[in-house]
Amino acid sequence: MPERRTVALVTLGCARNEVDSEELAGRLEADGWQLVEDAADADVAVVNTCGFVDAAKKDSVDALLEANDLKSHGRTQAVVAVGCMAERYGKELAEALPEADGVLGFDDYADISGRLQTILSGGIHAAHTPRDRRKLLPISPAERQESAAEVALPGHAPADLPEGLAPASGPRAPLRRRLDGSPVASVKLASGCDRRCTFCAIPSFRGSFISRRPSDVLNETRWLAEQGVKEIMLVSENNTSYGKDLGDIRLLESLLPELAEVDGIERVRVSYLQPAEMRPGLIDVLTSTPKVAPYFDLSFQHSAPDVLRAMRRFGDTDRFLELLDTIRSKAPEAGVRSNFIVGFPGETEADLAELERFLNGARLDAIGVFGYSDEEGTEAATYDNKLDEDVVAERLAHISRLAEELVSQRAEERVGSTVEVLVESVDEEEGTYGRAAHQAPETDGQVLLTSGAGLSVGRMVEAKVVGTEGVDLVAEPLAGHPGGSEEAGR
Repeated sequence: MPERRTVALVTLGCARNEVDSEELAGRLEADGWQLVEDAADADVAVVNTCGFVDAAKKDSVDALLEANDLKSHGRTQAVVAVGCMAERYGKELAEALPEADGVLGFDDYADISGRLQTILSGGIHAAHTPRDRRKLLPISPAERQESAAEVALPGHAPADLPEGLAPASGPRAPLRRRLDGSPVASVKLASGCDRRCTFCAIPSFRGSFISRRPSDVLNETRWLAEQGVKEIMLVSENNTSYGKDLGDIRLLESLLPELAEVDGIERVRVSYLQPAEMRPGLIDVLTSTPKVAPYFDLSFQHSAPDVLRAMRRFGDTDRFLELLDTIRSKAPEAGVRSNFIVGFPGETEADLAELERFLNGARLDAIGVFGYSDEEGTEAATYDNKLDEDVVAERLAHISRLAEELVSQRAEERVGSTVEVLVESVDEEEGTYGRAAHQAPETDGQVLLTSGAGLSVGRMVEAKVVGTEGVDLVAEPLAGHPGGSEEAGR
């Protein structure tokens, strides 16, 4: 019997890319490939690239070059680029990076096994010519669902598969194979984006907004729960638009309680929310539904009106603060995070001061700050009123320092409160770590539990916050929980 072909997936970028990698893993395993963790042990190393900003592109290129080095002293015979950077640049990336044996776009995903076999056998699969994926579907969201079946949508594989393709776990298993044993998993709610932010190129290579059907989201969540997942995080480019192409813009409000009732799921988290699209009903569901985290990942980007208009976005400092007041009036301990761009073309000192006013009043739990840089193919790249690079760097450093101070202060406000912590790692030397409801994976800090006695990964434990370490919390399990003490309950 011939030795099975082996493949390793190296994933860069966001949680959406992680879902796409697990779909690719499912397709490959269903066709007989053996998945391995280390690229050095694989016949083919598949690098799922990120094409968002220059730093992410550099990381993707570095990962491809690192994988290529394995060909000289490891088992690896071929290195293949997939993902956003591969989709966005296609032939251009293939020509600039001959170390990659293949550059595959989203349209190649359905036959990823055949593509890799061709490349592994010494054949050539021509890199695709990039196209604006927004033009592949009707302009009207209501007309998209039927056409969507003809367009490659990574992460949208159906949850009920033909016999022979579904993994052994059951008929409702998605075309997905978990690549780690984490008790947390992302579930793709939709793909693409209809917004036209002037700094963002994502819609051009991810396409127009397409919702997954609620039944597919539910079935995938049930399958993940069977795999031991305790928390799901709903991801897309814009979750607040979910359902608009299915004829119900309030579909998320009805889906969330159903997801929370799935056996085995202890927490449902929603990411990527647009402030301009937040509605009272969605806020109510996010702040009052058992097992749905009162967590708001709000994409503010700035708060000065003139900068927001130049970004082709909406709102201002006072409206954003009013939104946060509304959320906290319903859930005082709600978690809120956001990202901001400083140094945008035309940004004045007064605009920066307005952003500072917002940050000082917002009490955000986590803040990401980025300095503006031109992104090819975007409207902002054509603007004339660019700031000098040193000015952008100075403003980035200033706001980053402020952000670090503010999130530390916000963490200190939580001392004395009770949090539900999902345990994610237990180590005698390193300690026991997890996350509270206001902390998303990898971006928002974590909780160090003072005792890990009796705790295991995937356990949900109630704990009292007794200290902070920057954005991170230190908490003591309450009496009645493993590792808890009577003292912590007082």
